[in-house]
Amino acid sequence: MKSNIAAAAVVGLLASSTVASPANTHSNWDASADNSINKNVDAPFGYKAGSKQSIANLKSKIKNVVWILLENRSFDNILGGIERRGLDNPVNNGDYCIPQNLSQPNGKQWCTGAKDFDSIQNDPDHSVTGNNLEFFGQFSPNNADVASGKIQQTNRGFVNKQLISYPSISAETAAKQVLNYYTEDQVPVMVDLVDEFTTFNYWFSCVPGPTNPNRLCAVAGTSDGHGKNDNDFDVSAIDIPSIFEVASGKNISWLNYDGTNGAFLPDSLFFNWTAKHAPNSVVPIENFFQDAYLGQLPQLSYLNPSCCGANTNSMHPNGNVSYGEIFVKQIYEALRNGPQWEESLLLLTYDETGGFFDHVPSPAAVRPDNKTYTETAHDGSSYTLLFDRLGGRMPTFLISPYTPAGHIENYGTNPATGKPEAYSATSVLKTLGYLWDLEDSTPRVSNSPSFDHLIGPNVRRKANQLAVPKTF
Repeated sequence: MKSNIAAAAVVGLLASSTVASPANTHSNWDASADNSINKNVDAPFGYKAGSKQSIANLKSKIKNVVWILLENRSFDNILGGIERRGLDNPVNNGDYCIPQNLSQPNGKQWCTGAKDFDSIQNDPDHSVTGNNLEFFGQFSPNNADVASGKIQQTNRGFVNKQLISYPSISAETAAKQVLNYYTEDQVPVMVDLVDEFTTFNYWFSCVPGPTNPNRLCAVAGTSDGHGKNDNDFDVSAIDIPSIFEVASGKNISWLNYDGTNGAFLPDSLFFNWTAKHAPNSVVPIENFFQDAYLGQLPQLSYLNPSCCGANTNSMHPNGNVSYGEIFVKQIYEALRNGPQWEESLLLLTYDETGGFFDHVPSPAAVRPDNKTYTETAHDGSSYTLLFDRLGGRMPTFLISPYTPAGHIENYGTNPATGKPEAYSATSVLKTLGYLWDLEDSTPRVSNSPSFDHLIGPNVRRKANQLAVPKTF
């Protein structure tokens, strides 16, 4: 399910994040020359994010938010084969090539290409230090050198790390597992979402590490110093406020629709507050479909898919991408056909990138708090994560009758600095704060771009059915 570790760093509790350029040397994309990123002129409705006009429009249109976090996939992995103008991916840019062995940078190279399997047998490493090797080419990069730019993130270590993790597999198999992307024919639901709604080009995970710290950061604005899937997540030992506790304090209704099937705790039950005060707000995932049909969804519906392995629907590497597409279609169709569709916002994203390649380096980010996390790497070195940069880039969709069809959203705007900023899960908390008048829970949330400006003033044409998923 979830690897045991979590991320790397830069510096400064309030150090603002920077816009990252693609790592591939043959790409013609230049962040400094891209007006849609640096000048944020690509507002489809003319609203400025976080403005009184934009927030008032958001509040008047959106009464129900449905939030799904799928598992462990990168942007290039899921959306790399979709040929649509504006998507920053291999099929549009030209394939990316990285070395088999980092010690031989000019030796055997493997390149991105079309994927030919529905499930990945060998789950890639997505621990903190595993991500370090994949991103920086070393398990324990010096944080000061990362912060100064002396050490650059090049995203060239993915094949090497897969071979370290699974020495018995061939280099060709390792490369296909971590580098390749799905074709349009393999992920027809994702293709329809790109065409029908809004896709984020630059949405990154909270933490350059595994699942639970990222899920915690998504709903609390910090991973609270957690960098691996430790026991605290299994016994409701997290004692910081979450969006669930804050919502309850504001009389905002919520339910955590739980599809974990008892394999592990759903995300709201990470917190001792939920276990003590709101256990009845955790309900079976099946309830979502009846609530959507009856128009009884709460203001916040938070969905945990099933994970991990065979017959699960979160798109976890050793599950099936096709089953995840079926799950997404089921949720979307239930909402679209229910009486609350025209006042709803469905946010579909992932928790982290799961050790899959993506060509865009991760930006720095404001530290959410002063906590750190230390782990011992595969090579015996010790690394301390400062939580001052984001994890890998993930697919994310904004789905609503008010979102612009076929819109590709680039960088947002940091509300504290006014500068371009990458989106991440804490952007959800920032936007929900605008919607429901909630205070920012951490400095990371305060510096996260919101997406309220992507909600338009009018309901557009009736939304279409999504394509029928395919197994392969």
